[in-house]
Amino acid sequence: MDRVSKSGKSGDFSLWSIAVPAFGPSLLFGIGEGAILPVIPLSARDMGSSLAGAALVVALIGVGSLVSNIPASLITAKYGERRGMVGAAVLSLVAMLSCVFAGNLWMFAAGVFLIGAASAVFNLARQSYLTEAVPPLMRARAMSTLGGVGRIGLFAGPFIGALVIHLVGLSGAYWVAAIAVTAAGVLAWWLPDLVSADGAAPVGPRPTIAALLATHRKLFLTVGIGVLLVSAVRSSRQVVVPLWADNLGLSPAATSIIYGLSGAIDMLVFYPAGKVMDRKGRTWVAVPSMALMGVALLLMPLTTGAVTLLLAALLVGFGNGIGSGLVMTLGADYSPRNGRAEFLGIWRFLADTGGSSGPAILAGLTAAVTLSFGIAATGALGLAAAATLGYWIPRTKPVQR
Repeated sequence: MDRVSKSGKSGDFSLWSIAVPAFGPSLLFGIGEGAILPVIPLSARDMGSSLAGAALVVALIGVGSLVSNIPASLITAKYGERRGMVGAAVLSLVAMLSCVFAGNLWMFAAGVFLIGAASAVFNLARQSYLTEAVPPLMRARAMSTLGGVGRIGLFAGPFIGALVIHLVGLSGAYWVAAIAVTAAGVLAWWLPDLVSADGAAPVGPRPTIAALLATHRKLFLTVGIGVLLVSAVRSSRQVVVPLWADNLGLSPAATSIIYGLSGAIDMLVFYPAGKVMDRKGRTWVAVPSMALMGVALLLMPLTTGAVTLLLAALLVGFGNGIGSGLVMTLGADYSPRNGRAEFLGIWRFLADTGGSSGPAILAGLTAAVTLSFGIAATGALGLAAAATLGYWIPRTKPVQR
């Protein structure tokens, strides 16, 4: 097996040296997830679920990821990043097949939950691998590329799934995903082994989750809160555009076009943003990203038609796109070498908590007040995230290597 060496200098390292084995699995995993996300509620409905039940089944992906982050960190710490990704691909394949051959709604729901759990293991292992493999001076570019290729996969997946569904029916989406995650596992198996230029791994017992929480308590309560807010805004943006478009009376086709164009601009700006973070610092992207999303969401309730909504949606997509890899980069910056996987598990738990709470806050405020108020409140969360990260990132010192 080839080996890749990490050093503190970026001049002797190229992302191309690990591009296919490091980023390829993320692209394939994203295609698999993208293929099934639009059809999960349809499959649940076919099995007799109510609308509310179908929404709950979809939410099980997020629940599976949330509760699996800490176990995923322990698995990665014990078996290594490469084996963690391969194991996640195998678990995801089992989950996809469970969905295809589910005899009832409960079995199908269990398969969806396992998809989320596999995603947690895979995402944590790939982040941990790149943190170790890439020099700190190129870290943001690596993480933004990682986030970007995942988004490309999520964007392409529904189109590939739609083609196969047209040929073989609804189960075709799950077969697309099964093939994609299998290919991701095969590529992950050929990841180069890590040989760090920082020397041998730290000697002694690995810190426990409780010890890491105590040691980095201030960080989790400052930058960590900012990360939670970032994830809440990002997850909410996915439902804001369709809901407001429906509120304006736009057709489903117009809504899809607006949503798709927002996603397209999201994908186009990830690498330049990573270069800015590497050369200027994290706050140069963190603050503008969340400020732009916050302002765009505050303006969205003022839109009155397709054109103005499109402009607001494009601004949301641009703001989200330039922040690609931000949460992963910050997690990598602050992670200690001894206990890195466990630290990243806590970090991802914070992010997933925000991701789960964002749509819930939006739904609660919409039910209690109005949709426009809920969207504006989400925009205010974006501005709060910008202020929190802008204040605390320069005042908290990342781990030096």
